[in-house]
Amino acid sequence: MTRIEDISTGLRLGGDGIYYASGQAAVSYSDTGHAGCFQVEDESFWFRHRNQCISAVVANHPWSGMLLDIGGGNGYVAQRLAADGREVMLLEPGPVGARNARQGRGLAHVACATVEAAGFRPGSFGALGLFDVIEHVEQDRRFIEDVAPLLAPGGMLYLTVPCHAWLWSSADVEAGHFRRHTRASLQALLAGLFETEYFSYTFRPLVLPQWLFRALPHRLGAGRKRAMLSAEVEHGTAHGPVTRAIERLLAAEARAIAAGRSIGFGASAVVAARLR
Repeated sequence: MTRIEDISTGLRLGGDGIYYASGQAAVSYSDTGHAGCFQVEDESFWFRHRNQCISAVVANHPWSGMLLDIGGGNGYVAQRLAADGREVMLLEPGPVGARNARQGRGLAHVACATVEAAGFRPGSFGALGLFDVIEHVEQDRRFIEDVAPLLAPGGMLYLTVPCHAWLWSSADVEAGHFRRHTRASLQALLAGLFETEYFSYTFRPLVLPQWLFRALPHRLGAGRKRAMLSAEVEHGTAHGPVTRAIERLLAAEARAIAAGRSIGFGASAVVAARLR
């Protein structure tokens, strides 16, 4: 079991069981977002399917040691990986997300800090997770260059990202996104630092709904139709017939990814890459 005190010069354990660092920088995601996500994550087909894909990719492209879940929010992904038997530390600069991860999800290692403030020693981790994080970072290549040294030789990087600029909408603006990716843009982002072992698009059944109800209205200046994009619609929390149909399609996608196959088209993507 990794001791956080052995790998960090900037973190101190608080009385609430969370590690803290001073001197926090601004992040492109609000604590309001963490609070809203925490209310729907456990009932959301979107979060559930993303976890299934991440878990499968990690199983097919494993690491040794501890994974640092950077910008891990409320700990939904970290909780799944821990349940899979992985050693995980969650790093979340937002206090609401960090508290939800430690107290709400019971994660053993949670730090409320940025990467810079945490002061991790080089080579401390066997893997890094950036699960729907890198799109929130304006200087994303510089960020990847900064975090890569945290990995031990041959360490793994796992990414999930939203995809395709033509799916851009006010939802991206509200979420604090700077971009949506493609396979080519991710290859360019990681070039020279990581060797991509696996890439797949995900959420193929959501491409048309996102185009019709988000991207197209945004292009036409209509903004988001909030009534059509409630939690019940976006995350299927009402478990209606449309949700069940989408879940059946996503289940087939998850099985394909677990079998190591790559989906050629989708609204998001998942990547496993090894440090060069």
